[in-house]
Amino acid sequence: MKNKAYLRMLPREEAQKMWLAKLADCGYFDNVPQEDLPTGSAVDRVIATSAYARRSVPHYNSAAMDGIAVRAVDTFAASDRNPQYLTVLPGSQEFQPASCYVINTGNMLPPGTDSVIMIEHVHFTDGKAEIMAPATPWQHVRIIGEDIVEHELIMPEFDIISPAGIAALLSAGLETVPVVARPIVSVIPTGNELVSQQKQLVPGKILDVNSHMLSAAITQCSAIPLRAGIAVDNYQSIKNAIMEGLSTSDMVLINAGTSAGTEDYTYQVLADIGEVLVHGVAIKPGKPVVLSICQNIPVIGLPGYPVSAMLAFDLFVKPVLACRQKLSWQAPPTITGKLARQLPSEIGVEEYLRVSIGNVNEQPTIVPLGRGAGVISSLMRAHGVLKVDEGTAGLPAGSTVSVDLFDKQSLQRQSLLAIGSHDLSLDILGLHLRRQGNVNLSCANVGSAGGVMAIRNGEAQLAGVHILDEATGQYNVSYLRKYLAGRQWRLVHLAQREQGLMIEKNNPHNITSVVDLVRPGIQIVNRQRGAGTRMLLDYLLKGQAIDPQMISGYEKEVGTHMAVAATIVAGAANAGMGIRAAADIMGLDFIPVAWEQYDLIVAMDGDQLFSLLISVLKSDKFRHDVESLGGYDLSNAGTVIAENTGV
Repeated sequence: MKNKAYLRMLPREEAQKMWLAKLADCGYFDNVPQEDLPTGSAVDRVIATSAYARRSVPHYNSAAMDGIAVRAVDTFAASDRNPQYLTVLPGSQEFQPASCYVINTGNMLPPGTDSVIMIEHVHFTDGKAEIMAPATPWQHVRIIGEDIVEHELIMPEFDIISPAGIAALLSAGLETVPVVARPIVSVIPTGNELVSQQKQLVPGKILDVNSHMLSAAITQCSAIPLRAGIAVDNYQSIKNAIMEGLSTSDMVLINAGTSAGTEDYTYQVLADIGEVLVHGVAIKPGKPVVLSICQNIPVIGLPGYPVSAMLAFDLFVKPVLACRQKLSWQAPPTITGKLARQLPSEIGVEEYLRVSIGNVNEQPTIVPLGRGAGVISSLMRAHGVLKVDEGTAGLPAGSTVSVDLFDKQSLQRQSLLAIGSHDLSLDILGLHLRRQGNVNLSCANVGSAGGVMAIRNGEAQLAGVHILDEATGQYNVSYLRKYLAGRQWRLVHLAQREQGLMIEKNNPHNITSVVDLVRPGIQIVNRQRGAGTRMLLDYLLKGQAIDPQMISGYEKEVGTHMAVAATIVAGAANAGMGIRAAADIMGLDFIPVAWEQYDLIVAMDGDQLFSLLISVLKSDKFRHDVESLGGYDLSNAGTVIAENTGV
């Protein structure tokens, strides 16, 4: 058989881009298999679909302290000079006025009671509980949904399930969870010289260690290795092994036989049964790499030497396994130091050298290790990899170089932090940022004013705001120009949303407007100070000349629209200001008040992230997902309303 020349030596970056693009085109990264697991067994797995709470946590009103459960109105007259005496009832007896129950932390609040007095503040005598201070409604009570609200997003799709995530999922009623199935990867060692056992090792034979090394690397990628027997160096044996791998696996790795020698059959077999994209990459070590697709399954031929095989695995296998499992691939962390000795290199080939790192005179010093592709010890002793560009003949001693460190935690998402006003659309925005750009969006709900301050202090990249300027009737811009005059920012429109009063189903108290909130017996729940929704309520009350202090519950604060809705569902309030979508999700009635403008302050480095954000906001799928919640209009989402250069 004649020696085969490589088809065309491709630069590493070109080969990687072609490889991933072709796999994407054939649908390899779409519609990946999933499986259902008991939630308690799903740690470190990738959740396949977004998980929403099936029940609230807690799912009943419960005592947050040991003490007595009372009706707050029965305690209002209590003081040091005028103690109140409440009859202690057994738990089985129906509640009576001026009575109470002894209750422990976590116990369900008995019917008829709405508050808990700490045991330290109670004196028991002759079947009575003596108290010397009044209780407020719902003090020391964990109301339904205080932690997790039914229908609330618990975990977004393609997140990694942590131990804390398991607790949250189980608490929210999810006994099983769909996870992305781990890819099965066949590993086929080849070569007449290979043996599988130490006792077979004689001169001229080599122990098969690469298949074990590659299987361990596959396991570290959260995939499942499937080691095949050794395939001898002939066309039919290698073809049979590959065909078997294709029938059982999601990826096939063939180790050795990828070069251009007379007994290297891997390329020819793959060319006959599939499409060879790359045969040879301009890297050292690792040049004889074969990248192919057979039956829509990636089949990679890795060089036989251990160092070459691991480098090719890192460059061409790891990213594919990450994408297949909906994980993003990030470059490893780097360190800069001084090169300990001169390092010659070959022009025209991108060289990767394993290095160790020492600390000399409090400065990192980079020491190149043995270059040989078969030097297994260099795999063990190396702290990182130094890349020498293809256009250089080497590096002099003392050069400042950058080293990619080995890091098991190299699979992670880029993150954006949003601090500001809460809106349900932010959860959906986070899902779409993950889908389109592998970007994680973390949100902290502190209200519009808090979001403006976070941007001003350089603490966040995004902030949701909806602040009405009463003088002009416009939203946000004047407020930002006043408080962010010295910062660089852009104000991007997200949605018009419908605000109003969320009230109990069927409106048992016949509430029709904010005027009714001052009526006796009406209890509200409010948003935190600085929240745009609270500012809107204050604006409406001012228009009706209503003193907020006349409203029972005005000082009871929660941080989100869903928490307002959950408080009403729990019976701890009759009404609260919020958005229509939250009312609809929680099955409440809704009295519309106004359509308001909800925008994002954007202060991020890099045009790429900004472009991704605008692309998501303008996408039809994102708009549809938000508008389907009800009470949203995203016709102008993604429009830049105003900006400031910071000077």
